[in-house]
Amino acid sequence: MASQHTEERIYHPQDAIANTIKSATLTGGAGLLTSAVQNTLAKQNVGPLGIFFRTGGTIAVFAAMGGTYTFVRTASANLRETEDPYNGALGGFFSGAILGLRARSFPATFGYGAGLAVVLAAFESTGGTLWGYKEKKNLDKYEELEKLRTAYRQPAEKTFAELGEGRGIYGPGYAERRRERIKEAYGIDVPATSSTS
Repeated sequence: MASQHTEERIYHPQDAIANTIKSATLTGGAGLLTSAVQNTLAKQNVGPLGIFFRTGGTIAVFAAMGGTYTFVRTASANLRETEDPYNGALGGFFSGAILGLRARSFPATFGYGAGLAVVLAAFESTGGTLWGYKEKKNLDKYEELEKLRTAYRQPAEKTFAELGEGRGIYGPGYAERRRERIKEAYGIDVPATSSTS
């Protein structure tokens, strides 16, 4: 059984600038791809440089949103010395506000910021993954796999009692029990088959 750790986790500060540069580069690349698709779908011929001159604002918005989210989230975590969903909510608010600035209205700026803050806070509160919340982050991988391996193990007799026999699930002595049931129900003697095949 794994021992329960009651001590508090120690926060390790992160490099906000390096994380921001990585994130802005990654989301800027996604913006470049989106800009290229927008340029390709344009009705008039704008040429290959239209990616930067015609739809280049998309690249800037993507890079600014990604960089802002990462910087605010990391800086908030460093200042508060804790990792929780509030960091994601703050980063999401400022990142969404950048998207709202394109509309040039305060309600859009506040609305996009609040909407993205709620979505990212919910994402962070579920463990930062789409596959569900992981309760114990300190659990050893071997212990976790061992726990999963033994969690659903039950005796075969219990499985036979719950599901019944047949459909590929046969317990020991099934052939004899089957012969007896057929004999009782229909009065037919079923010959015993040899198990060597």
